[in-house]
Amino acid sequence: MGNTDSKVDFRVAVVQLTSRSQQIEANDESFWDQFWSDKISSVQDIFALVPAAEIRALREELPSNLATLCNKLVDRLQLATEHSCQTQRDQTAAINCVRLLTRLLPYIFEEPEWRGFFWSDIPTGQQQTTSNGEYVSKPPLAERLLQTLADLLFCPDFTVASKKKKGPICLAMRNTKTLTCICLLTLNVSPLFIFNIFSVEQHSHANKWLTYFTSGQNRQTLPLFTSLINVVFSYDPVGYLPYNYLLFTDTREPLVEVAAQLLCITLDNSSFLSNDQPSSPTSKTFLSLPGDDCPNLFINYLSRIHRDDDFSILLRGFCRLLNNPLIQTYLPGSCKKIGFYQELLILFWKFCDRNKKFLYYVLKSSEVLDLLVPILYFLNDARSDTAKIGLMHIGVFILLLLSGERNFGVRLNKPYVTRIPMDIPVFTGTHADLLIIVFHKIIVSAHQRLQPLYDCLLTIIVNISPYLKTLSMVSSNKLLHLLEAFSSPWFLLAAPDNHHLVFFLLEAFNNLIQYQFDGNANLVYTIIRKRQVFFALSNLATDSPTIAKLSTKNSNAPSASSKKNVDSSESKQTIFQTPLKSVGDGEPQLNKD
Repeated sequence: MGNTDSKVDFRVAVVQLTSRSQQIEANDESFWDQFWSDKISSVQDIFALVPAAEIRALREELPSNLATLCNKLVDRLQLATEHSCQTQRDQTAAINCVRLLTRLLPYIFEEPEWRGFFWSDIPTGQQQTTSNGEYVSKPPLAERLLQTLADLLFCPDFTVASKKKKGPICLAMRNTKTLTCICLLTLNVSPLFIFNIFSVEQHSHANKWLTYFTSGQNRQTLPLFTSLINVVFSYDPVGYLPYNYLLFTDTREPLVEVAAQLLCITLDNSSFLSNDQPSSPTSKTFLSLPGDDCPNLFINYLSRIHRDDDFSILLRGFCRLLNNPLIQTYLPGSCKKIGFYQELLILFWKFCDRNKKFLYYVLKSSEVLDLLVPILYFLNDARSDTAKIGLMHIGVFILLLLSGERNFGVRLNKPYVTRIPMDIPVFTGTHADLLIIVFHKIIVSAHQRLQPLYDCLLTIIVNISPYLKTLSMVSSNKLLHLLEAFSSPWFLLAAPDNHHLVFFLLEAFNNLIQYQFDGNANLVYTIIRKRQVFFALSNLATDSPTIAKLSTKNSNAPSASSKKNVDSSESKQTIFQTPLKSVGDGEPQLNKD
């Protein structure tokens, strides 16, 4: 009953704040104290008692009340953090201030006129004064908020365990850290809340929040960087007991997920772009700076990691977390499956891109194949989902980066023994066979938006082709099937750049025959059996009448949009959209009719 009355009082305060005919004075401390008192006990209460419509109405009709509320929240949060949140009152006030700010900030960032509010100078009347009556310059509200939240993550006995009380972090500490990281994430991704996010004006401005948070002005950059890495890469979702996630609530996963997201944001160097930078190709922008010279200290610290022990911890963490969704046991559903593998792939890309020593360590390690298998699994699983187009790109780019090194191609000759649930043909071979079969599946059955990735997929095959000692019959057939499809006249002459795909495949065949002829009997046999594909390619008509005839035939073909009562999955426009004939070896061929 008392808890209900407290929520009613909080709701009354919100209504008074959003009232059109009432403007609350800044010195009415009894009124403002209601927003961070112990009346609210969870973030769900904040979201329920402060509706989105009322926040927008407050922003439009009574902006002075909203501005005063933001100032009061930051001031109270800063006061509690300066005392390290030693008392229960300060802890409650700090948590509720973080909750309310997380609720308000997205709606503040929606309005263009409010984007400079947190970075504006403090009015003279609101600045602090000394004993002599002189005004002391006060930093902008945004800087104070970012620094206060960073300091809040290291308050003893509130967000971290103190030296006096050694032991595991309690649930309350972990929840507080999660809420604080979510608030920091909301601030650093403020451009996402803009309606017209793809406008040229927005791309030409730097993200001030992220620029300050990752610069030397933030005194907590190094502790934050190391703490975020430790939180992510020390996490083991499986545990020791089967079905443990059903018996006990996993309070670490929300913290690990938001920590991974915060790491992805802070390792983004595009926040330092601005209008003042020259646009000439010879000018040196922040994007081209190496890690040691980059003003982003998170990238700087990442580039300085050099010990093998640290690399081992990072690599084992990546392998453990990325392979978690692939775990199979005799007890179905006995292991917890994580859902933030996309953030892990982005982190792995950034780690390899910013720290070449880590990339070389990964390539010389035998665990690189433990990264390859989950990446191929995610690519195969997301190939037909248009919402996961970004996941497809980052996965292909990672494999393209790895394929440029010889060690990766040599490692692919290891036999593929582990079987994971993927809808691909059953085969007996190496990890290279798995890669080729998955790539063939992506090209054959994926949607049209993945066609720009065909060059990257075939480039990966070309890069690893000189080192593949033995290809299975299944993967050999897949390669020949791709050549047959890409060399067909109707596709080859459909676009000016389509012939590049044929060049890639021919180069891969040349590398395999030139460097690994002895072990690739299956490939040689498949090439001889389908020699008509090469004969047709060598006799391809290049005269203008034939090309014009093919172009006219393609333009007169009925489009997928003109067909009625056709399922959406059947209207995907890929190069394999023409009718296929089944031949004796089970490999589909294009209908030449």
